[in-house]
Amino acid sequence: MGADIKSLRNRIKSVKSTLHLTKAMGLVASSKIRRSQEARVKSAQYAASLESLVNVLLLSQECAKSPYVSSHGELEKVVVIAGDRGLAGGYNVNIFRFVRENFPKAEIVALGKKSCERYGQEVRSSEQISYEDIEKLAQELCRDFASGKYARVGVVFTRYISMISQEPSVQWIFPLTKSEGATGNGAIFEPDEATILERAVPIYVAGILYAAVKEGFACEVVARRNAMDSAGKNATTMIDDLQLKYNRARQGAITQEITEIVAGSGE
Repeated sequence: MGADIKSLRNRIKSVKSTLHLTKAMGLVASSKIRRSQEARVKSAQYAASLESLVNVLLLSQECAKSPYVSSHGELEKVVVIAGDRGLAGGYNVNIFRFVRENFPKAEIVALGKKSCERYGQEVRSSEQISYEDIEKLAQELCRDFASGKYARVGVVFTRYISMISQEPSVQWIFPLTKSEGATGNGAIFEPDEATILERAVPIYVAGILYAAVKEGFACEVVARRNAMDSAGKNATTMIDDLQLKYNRARQGAITQEITEIVAGSGE
């Protein structure tokens, strides 16, 4: 009986320690939510503006001849954005499953420590990566597609739906396609549309990647906050159950001691 009480006491102490950890991690994640949401919205607006510009340029017949418009080869290349850390529910697992099920033969470019570990590449942080590094990656993707090696180039990331719902998604970057209903609105480009498109595409690609990174990070911190909230509730329930068993074990031990004392005094 004494061994059971000691074991229950140790388990309660261990679960309480876990509860303190989950609360701390939940608070850290909560503190990052507002800023990550602001960054997500701003980067999405920036990417949308660049997309509007590219759509106008693609109305030009000269731009239709761009190497960025025609599909080449048979290979697919995808930038896979995951988190830097775990303990975020299914955030990382869902991304990797999405890639495995939809792009089993694609060439992978990893972003985020977990993604880099998964695909055995040099570590690039999804939280701390700079816009300059995003620009370099964008230029690399532009060169790769223009070389004629790939049929499609895209980015896989987690799309924000709501505070309780985020889902893996892919956005194709190349080949460039104009949106339905795009109009020029009388725009005049100097020196010409093809030259502007050539210069705009790397900036456009960087905008898409940056927006995907910021959206993915916003989803990561929300998923981690939700996971820590759930873990905290489970730990609290477990502590209550263990405390009940501990109290019963103590009561049983006390009752046994009283019975032994009474039996001994009767002798």
